[in-house]
Amino acid sequence: MDILKQLNWRYATKKFSTQKLPHEKIDTIIEAGRLAATSYGLQAFKIVNVVDPVIRAALVEHSWGQQQVADASHLLVLCSLNKLEAGDVDDFMNRVSTTRNVPQENLADYGNRIKGTLASTDDNWKQAWMGHQVHIALGQMMTVAALLEVDTCPMGGFVPEKYDEILGLDAQGLKSVVVLTVGYRATDDQYQYNAKVRRSREDFEVII
Repeated sequence: MDILKQLNWRYATKKFSTQKLPHEKIDTIIEAGRLAATSYGLQAFKIVNVVDPVIRAALVEHSWGQQQVADASHLLVLCSLNKLEAGDVDDFMNRVSTTRNVPQENLADYGNRIKGTLASTDDNWKQAWMGHQVHIALGQMMTVAALLEVDTCPMGGFVPEKYDEILGLDAQGLKSVVVLTVGYRATDDQYQYNAKVRRSREDFEVII
């Protein structure tokens, strides 16, 4: 597969068709998010797959009127944890111990280093840091979607507080960060015919 060709094919889809994605494709895209690199490997985020059409329609109003939220085959809301504490590090250490068959005592120093970092930073820093992890996953999911010839539109234009309220995210310990609509482009979405505008390679790459 020509990877750069697929990345040039990708664009932020503004109008989706009614065609639904096969289960295996959306599963692959979500799995790509799960497998994304995260700081320390903590994975301090989750993906909310909004399948209820009534809820999706209600979210359009809080998405700056962007109809993709309701029309795309799938609506994924990438969320950070609304707080990150020592217990989350302990949960991670348990996963490491179980997955790699490493005794808990061998992981204690690593866990304590992570806890020390978290203890030395304020909540605003931690929220921004977790948001960065979400965007790493977002990029990986969009790239995998393009390789599968599946269209996406990443959306920061929404009201997080309303999403959190409508989806009941606070009760799940989550905070919405970015929205990803996934599906197939409509044939009359004129944006697909626009040439991709980017800096030249010479202007983009800084060699020091």
